[in-house]
Amino acid sequence: MAGARGAAALERDDPRRYGVNALETLLEGLVDYAGLFPPAALPMDDAVRNYAAYRVGERRGMLARFVLPVARLDEFVRAASRIDRGGDIGPWPLSVLAGPIDASVVAAFNREHGARWVIDSIEAKATTVGEVNAVAAAYGGLIVYVEIPVDADPAELVHAIGAAHLRAKIRTGGVTPEAFPAPAAVLRFLAECVQRQVPFKATAGLHHPLRGEYPLTYAPDAERGTMYGFLNVFLAATLLHAGTEPASLVELLEERDPAAIVADAHGISWRGLHASAAQVAQARSRFAGSFGSCSFEEPVQDLAALRLLPPRL
Repeated sequence: MAGARGAAALERDDPRRYGVNALETLLEGLVDYAGLFPPAALPMDDAVRNYAAYRVGERRGMLARFVLPVARLDEFVRAASRIDRGGDIGPWPLSVLAGPIDASVVAAFNREHGARWVIDSIEAKATTVGEVNAVAAAYGGLIVYVEIPVDADPAELVHAIGAAHLRAKIRTGGVTPEAFPAPAAVLRFLAECVQRQVPFKATAGLHHPLRGEYPLTYAPDAERGTMYGFLNVFLAATLLHAGTEPASLVELLEERDPAAIVADAHGISWRGLHASAAQVAQARSRFAGSFGSCSFEEPVQDLAALRLLPPRL
């Protein structure tokens, strides 16, 4: 699929794609696999082995990048070099958590390994405009997502990210209840990104399609908490991008009923609000990037259980 592996295919906003179910377009290349991170926290060998299998698996259309910290690049190379890639072709796309001081490491990695694994996305953090500008000065030619806090109004930081031609990132959860921002804060972030025409991605706490109470870790006695669903977040982003007023979407971020979301070749609808197939494709291509998840199987299995997984994806 385009974007997930760099294969030659129609762009998501090409009108020739509109015969497919619009939910397939929304889900295509949506998951950045972050198996190294909590709560999964897998060893490098296991995470790399999983990613290799997902890239040639039945649901590979949902898969995008492999996410890892810059400090573990050497470990990744050792593990990935041991993998039999079979019929998998093309370099693996990597998204690397890095700061401005790591730019030379990233450049050197791509020069040496770009034919097999390529860092095409950087994920950095910033809490001030100065930090945003430092990230922008360090990285050119790569997709750069800047994670910013969203508890306070993020307008100034989103504006700086847009002015620097970077992309924004929101943390939508974690392994404790307090790590999850309020729905109003998530919607305010998305609306600000739409207003400034800043693409975004999300990370953490989005293992499940719809909002609900789930275990916060994989421990047998794990605390449960209210988590966002990735369909809630990315459908809200799509409708915002299509021109829906933010106030109409607060309830969408809290939606728990799979029957409330209806998709076909013409578009996706939620309780009277509708995004056409063209609008879904344009939102995914131009605005709504992906989400990082330490599990790839859980999102796929949950979609299938809810009968929301397009058969061709």
